[in-house]
Formats: sequence, structure tokens, C-alpha cells
Amino acid sequence: MNAQQLVKEKIRSIKDFPVKGIIFRDITTAIKDKEALREMINFLTDKFKNKGIDYVAAVESRGFIFGSALANNIGAGCILIRKPGKLPAETISEEYSLEYGSDKLEMHKDAVEPGKKVIVIDDLLATGGTVNAACKLLKKAGAEVSAAAFIIELTELNGRKNLPDDIEVISMISY
Repeated sequence: MNAQQLVKEKIRSIKDFPVKGIIFRDITTAIKDKEALREMINFLTDKFKNKGIDYVAAVESRGFIFGSALANNIGAGCILIRKPGKLPAETISEEYSLEYGSDKLEMHKDAVEPGKKVIVIDDLLATGGTVNAACKLLKKAGAEVSAAAFIIELTELNGRKNLPDDIEVISMISY
């Protein structure tokens, strides 16, 4: 069994959550499995080692799990992209649209220096709104966003089309 098959087998699918008609892909069952977790981290590490990445920007909250491990493995720093009101120092923010309403992401104003090469990590790519906002936030700070990476991609939601055209998009498994 290859790494993708192992991870996909460990992801729990929950029908009708959070609403009827949705199949929720629960990555927590893969994260708790030591072999699957190792394969997910190894997949990301293999994609980004020796690419000159300065920072891994991890999106709250499951992105934190992968972001810190990846940053450690490739010799980069880790930037936390959070929901409003969670960071203690001065922040910059980016608002983005949701199906009904809007939301906002923040990071510390001094989280990244202009010109630094950054990749964005989250567990799942659905519509792309959150990661697109994270990319805009990083670019606002002067970072060079080179890629966005995910463990799961829900291809039917076409989230890639909502991400910047100038970044590489990587996912380990697709549904």
C-alpha cells in the first residue's frame, strides 16, 4: 500500500455533517495513526526540501499540526495564520467572503520580512477562500508566496481556481 492509500484509508468520512448532503472528511483519525501521520509529514517534506523556503505559514488550526513539523524538517520558520483576536502583538488582517457573510485572518505584523519565500499549509482545500486570504495577507506583508499545500483536496469544489495563479498547489489525496 502506498502512502496516499494508507492516509486515505485512515480518513473517516461522516455523512450529513455539518449539514445534510455533506460528506465531512475527518482527518483526525489519520493524524492519530502514527504511520499515517509520518506519511503525511514525509509527503510535505519531500515536496519542499531543498527549495529555499524561509517560512511555512500554517493556517489555524489543523494547518498548525503540519506546518510546525514541516518547518522543522526543511529548516524553515513557522508563521501562524489565525482567526481574529488570537495573537498578542500588533497584527495585519485580510477579510474574505464565505458562502454567507465573511471572516478574517490575522498574523503578526512582524511575522515575515519582505522578500522571504513562504509556503502556506492547511489540512484541506475546499473552496480556497481561507488559503487565498492567507496568501493575500502574506503578500501584503511583502512575502513571496511560492506554494500552497494540503493533505486533502475536495476537487468537486474547485478550490484551486480561487488560489493565486502564480503559486504551486499541492495535495496528497483527492476526493
